[in-house]
Amino acid sequence: MNGLRKIRVLIVDDSALIRAILTEVVSSFPDLEAVGAAAHPLQARDMIKALNPDVLTLDVEMPKMDGLTFLERLMRLRPMPVLMISSMTERGSEVALNALELGAVDFIAKPKLDVASGLQGYAEEIAGKIRMAFHARASSCIHGQSTVSSVSHSGKFSGPEKIVLVGSSTGGTEALKVFLEPMPADAPAILITQHMPEAFTKSFAARLNGLCRMNVKEAEEGERVLSGHVYVAPGHSHLRVTRNGAGYMLRLGGDAPVNHHRPSVDVLFQSAVQSVGANGLVVLLTGMGRDGAQGMLQMRQAGAYTIAQDEATSVVYGMPRAAVEVGAVDEVLPLGAIARRVLEHLR
Repeated sequence: MNGLRKIRVLIVDDSALIRAILTEVVSSFPDLEAVGAAAHPLQARDMIKALNPDVLTLDVEMPKMDGLTFLERLMRLRPMPVLMISSMTERGSEVALNALELGAVDFIAKPKLDVASGLQGYAEEIAGKIRMAFHARASSCIHGQSTVSSVSHSGKFSGPEKIVLVGSSTGGTEALKVFLEPMPADAPAILITQHMPEAFTKSFAARLNGLCRMNVKEAEEGERVLSGHVYVAPGHSHLRVTRNGAGYMLRLGGDAPVNHHRPSVDVLFQSAVQSVGANGLVVLLTGMGRDGAQGMLQMRQAGAYTIAQDEATSVVYGMPRAAVEVGAVDEVLPLGAIARRVLEHLR
């Protein structure tokens, strides 16, 4: 909380019922204040100028202008933290990814049935994500600082046993794109745990696959780890890596959440301590909370090289900060420099 001042929230939704419920939810927390509610983006535009809110909650399907078009214009003209609150179906997973790509900090799916009581049930999550959005930097500002350093592909990698492990959360969908796009097609395998709901990980992996030279896919149980491939933890399971003869195998587990997350970054990193050890290179990107810090420390103690994203280019400097605080990090770098440094180290 910013001193004693409340976080000022503007709600944008075409449903009068949803506007009333969200206003009630926000106002029920002592550190939050619903300063206004707009029925469509054109009204929201005027209210932003008049009320100067700290955080915007935004629906997608609205009259006069859809939420994504408004989000794109907003991030270009007046960047601010935006939390998407919308009905997300399987089709909506693409919508959610588009919103994150355009600069939204995070999203919450409206319940499909009995929206009123459902949103009340989400009250703590809504409040938590509004607070997180308030402390996040507007993504469009971060993207401007994340210019990728040139990556030259010269020389062979040091061996097929090398493996890169990556953890990320809030802001990670865009950070991962910046990290992966420069990677050459024959780079060592990359394993990723990104905090993301089950319905989104397959679409997210497919989207990255269309942008990258490496082959990006959602991880599968018992899969052999191959160089030139990126494996994204599915939203329903922890991702672990184990030894399989001379190579590695992926294991998925539906066991209890760790650090309130499944998949958990700590689970991935800790699984690699014995199986990968000094052959690992560990990267921790933007995200809220402390997930990954202890696992990264254990990997560093096992001889792996560790890199954390810096505060200036992180949407939320939570997970990288936690790793730095526990002594888990060899090097702190801006997002745009991490891929080059990883490749230099692997060669």
